[in-house]
Amino acid sequence: MNIFLPDGSAVEVSSNATIYDCANAVSRGLAKKAMAGTVNGTPRDLYSRVSEGDTVTILTFDSPEGKEIFWHSSAHILAEAVQQLYPEAKLAIGPAIESGFYYDFDVATPFTPEDLAKIEKECLRIVGEKKEVKRISMTRNELEAYYDRTGEVYKKEMLADIPGEPSVYAQGDWFDMCRGPHLPNTGMVKAIKLLSSSGAYWKGDETRPMLQRIYGISFPKKKLLTEHLELLEEAKKRDHKKLGRQLGLFSFHKEGTGFPFWHDKGMVLYNEIAQFSREEHIKRGYGEIKTPIVLHEELWHRSGHWDKYRDDMYFVDMDEKPHAIKPMNCPGGLLVFKDSQYSFRDLPVRNFELGLVHRHEKSSVLNGLFRVRQFTQDDAHIFCRPDQIEQEINDVIDFIFSVYKTFGFEEFFIELSTRPEQYIGEIEIWDKAEEALRSVLETNRIDYQLNPGDGAFYGPKIDFHIRDSLRRSWQCGTIQLDFSMPERFCLEYTDSDGSKQQPVMIHRAIFGSMERFIGILIENYAGFLPLWLSPEQVRVISVSDKFAEYGKGVTATLKKAGIRASFDRRNEKIGYKIRDAEVHKVPYMVIVGEKEETDNTLSVRLHKKGDLGTVTIKQFIDTLLNDISSKAGY
Repeated sequence: MNIFLPDGSAVEVSSNATIYDCANAVSRGLAKKAMAGTVNGTPRDLYSRVSEGDTVTILTFDSPEGKEIFWHSSAHILAEAVQQLYPEAKLAIGPAIESGFYYDFDVATPFTPEDLAKIEKECLRIVGEKKEVKRISMTRNELEAYYDRTGEVYKKEMLADIPGEPSVYAQGDWFDMCRGPHLPNTGMVKAIKLLSSSGAYWKGDETRPMLQRIYGISFPKKKLLTEHLELLEEAKKRDHKKLGRQLGLFSFHKEGTGFPFWHDKGMVLYNEIAQFSREEHIKRGYGEIKTPIVLHEELWHRSGHWDKYRDDMYFVDMDEKPHAIKPMNCPGGLLVFKDSQYSFRDLPVRNFELGLVHRHEKSSVLNGLFRVRQFTQDDAHIFCRPDQIEQEINDVIDFIFSVYKTFGFEEFFIELSTRPEQYIGEIEIWDKAEEALRSVLETNRIDYQLNPGDGAFYGPKIDFHIRDSLRRSWQCGTIQLDFSMPERFCLEYTDSDGSKQQPVMIHRAIFGSMERFIGILIENYAGFLPLWLSPEQVRVISVSDKFAEYGKGVTATLKKAGIRASFDRRNEKIGYKIRDAEVHKVPYMVIVGEKEETDNTLSVRLHKKGDLGTVTIKQFIDTLLNDISSKAGY
């Protein structure tokens, strides 16, 4: 019989063929790497049968879907290892995550580093046994009775939420409830490393029991684990929380948990990015608006945010009436549009806002600038006619690509996220919106991944993920198409025939959050920011106090030219002052001594590159201003 590959080509296999047989029919090399597959888009185990005319995708570790299956199978290995060593441990959940996996356990005492070492050794034993992993048949009643007998209260709670008969996978004698698919045997995991453990509330609810979560990573080759661990070490050096303190950019304090305190140098960086954003928006026909931070509770009911976000919102009474501190900028943007009258000729109307929002994030998930309770979104809201949707989204995509490239992010990927379980509006409208986004991507031949069910509650979206210098991915930009909120807020414009029509609303962000984007930038550049973003662009260093006046004059000249310069005239050795400038990631150091003062020149050093030679002050200023203007790297 014939089955089809994703590119449309046909492969002939026997009548009782499996996904593995399909991979083998393509090449022995592919079969060797195959972990599972999809049949007509549905993930399946490697030895699942296929039928005539099926479309089959072979999943390997090289694909995101393959990694997810590999890491989820590794989580099962971890769970078995823990229960072998700690039989009293109760299982909770163990998913694959963006880089690896974790599993949550209910145990009497937290895991220690020594415990992790023992568990890792047991994982390697299970891997070495090459245990067969297969789906087994268990009825709901059988599984419930087993959980009652063994005291697996979390699994029993999960079972109650599953409709129909459960799916169960066994590896040897050990089994776990899971929808799969999984690796065919544990021996495919050639390298596994347990990285850390921490507390985690059951289902993220602070009123539920505190469990112990073990994080791990695994690979089909030992070499990949070695490379990954090296990457983790490099990431530690680039930790934006550590560099933020070292460079004097920001800090966090117990008096305001989750709220960043920006220092003067940090505000230089923040304002440079904000100003760049303003200039680029104005070039593209946007107007800047600013909406209140506190708005009446009724507004959040009207917008639909109340049902979705009320548990993460802050509230305050004003004039004995309930108000909320905004978690989103959208409702304010809707009110600004509603305040004016527009005709079809006026559209599109493009407004952007660097809007400060607050969300009550749990303390356990706070993480430097990456997860805070107060942050600024670079929101924009475009109100347009239906016939303008495609062009507006095209323009936004071009805008996003341009901005990312300016900041040095040349590689990114795109996801199309569709209707979630909780949504507002009619399904017909959602279908129309999803098709509009899909059409734009496919018309422009833009590669994208489908992310079913992850749209915003008011509309589908296109998400943009950038890759940093360590090849980590970060979701930043988003484009969301919304037919529902304009209807809820009774927005309208006058059409060419005099009738009142409802505009379409496009929600859009490029950075996503100013704070988070700055954290990404710091780690991407290891604190050595591009010249135009550096809070301190040049540090003038005098060889001795004898040349302080010349150094002061050079510093003043640089500042007058618009360059952020400082003068280090401390009574310290020149080597010490150079090292200090290196530690603070100052791009350029200017050394002045007798020769420089006599010749009216500068001796220039570049961070991590060393001596660049001697130049005149004018030459140096011209070079810097050109690099700053072009926003070039080094």
